[in-house]
Parts: sequence; structure tokens; C-alpha cells
Amino acid sequence: MRRPDPAEGVGDDQSRVADTGVKAMIPIGRPFLDFVLSALADAGVRDVCLVVGPEHDSVRRYYTETVVPTRVRMSFAIQERPLGTADAVTAAAPIVGRDDFLVLNSDNYYPVAAFRALVGMQGAGLVAFERDAMVRESNVEADRIRQFALVRIAPDDSLVDVIEKPDEATLASAGDEVFLSMNCWRFTRDVLDACRRVAPSARGELEIPDAVRLAQRDLGVRFTVARMRAGVLDLSSRGDIINVAGRLSHVQVTL
Repeated sequence: MRRPDPAEGVGDDQSRVADTGVKAMIPIGRPFLDFVLSALADAGVRDVCLVVGPEHDSVRRYYTETVVPTRVRMSFAIQERPLGTADAVTAAAPIVGRDDFLVLNSDNYYPVAAFRALVGMQGAGLVAFERDAMVRESNVEADRIRQFALVRIAPDDSLVDVIEKPDEATLASAGDEVFLSMNCWRFTRDVLDACRRVAPSARGELEIPDAVRLAQRDLGVRFTVARMRAGVLDLSSRGDIINVAGRLSHVQVTL
């Protein structure tokens, strides 16, 4: 399959895959998720668990029949119902066992350096991305970036809080350097336990930020924050496909 020309519109294959709801498998020359897995392998990650819905067996077939990665070992966990991001983490519990593990969005392409920062950490943590760098180096415009979660960081580089959809006053109080969460985490067993125990949010979902707060408050978990001045490519909507395809056109993928 040839790589799409960014000047062209969204292709039929891309639209078809987008309609299935599996954004990570949208083809950009090859499935977008291939780029994410290759970056994880570049950072030294060797075991990957994909959390999928029961209706998304095509993802499993792709990575066990069509393309079988050799740089990472693939496992699959089923999230029976879409109850939220913390519930998705819980679905992977039998596979991750007692080890620390990384948690990330499958429809974001993160810098390899972000994964390396998490791999090199001790205990729980996250990568926070500087807002101005995100505007410069990602496919996300400034107005849309304001919708992302604000990360409050203590002087000792520990996490204070993650604030979803901050208002202008909250953003202004963050100072000159604003750091954002793009859901790029390192979790421990205690955080996994918090994901199991967290209550539904106002939206009725079991959400990672709420689980993180519970882990901090009730279990005494300290999260280290790695500050990063780099962009993250976001494939949240069809409108992102052309831009993301152009930005990944030079990236070599090795699975």
C-alpha cells in the first residue's frame, strides 16, 4: 500500500476504518498503531498489551496473522464495555501482573524520548508536555490545546494535580510555562488498585485522573513528572488524518 499524499483527501480506506471506531488502525501508509508500537520498541519496551473492545477482533488478527511483530511481544485484553480509561487499565491487570507498566493512548504518536523517560523512572509518573512546544510541533492548534488537561507540578517534580479542561483563570494561574497531560503514564500496582476502586466521574465514567487522585490521597503514591518540550501527534478525528500523515511520512517503522 502506498503512503497517501497529504495533499489528497481522506481516502476510502481511512474513512472506513474511522467509521469502525478503531482510530489507531486508520491506515497512513500502514496502520497508525504500527508507528506507536515502533516508537515503543525504539524506547526499549518489549511487551505490549492492547486493550480492545470485544467487537474489535480485527486488531488481534492484524497483529497475529497479517503482521507479526518481532521487536515487541503482543498481548490483548478485552474491555467488555466502554466504561472509561481507568476501566481499560483494569482490563489489562491479568497481563501486567505485579510489574510497573506504561499507559498511553493508541491514537497519539508520542516522541520516543517520552517513552524512554517513563522506562527510566522509579515508581509511578507521567510525561507532561509544554504547551508552546505542543503548538509548534504537534498537529493541534492553540484553541484545541486549551481543551487538554493541565498538569500542576511541585518544585520537587512531583505531581500536584491533573485538571481536565481548565478555564482561562486556571490556565493563567499556571504561569509562563504551562504543561499538559497527553495520557502518557507509568503506573504501579497501587495505581492499578486505584483504577479498580475509583468511582464514576460526573460523566459516568471510570477515569484515569480520578484514579490518580485516589492513589495520591488514599494510597500515598507519589507521581514523578518528566517535563518535555515536544509535540504529540493526535489522531482524535478524521480532520487530523491528512496532517498526521504528512508529519509521519519520514518516519521509519520496524515492528
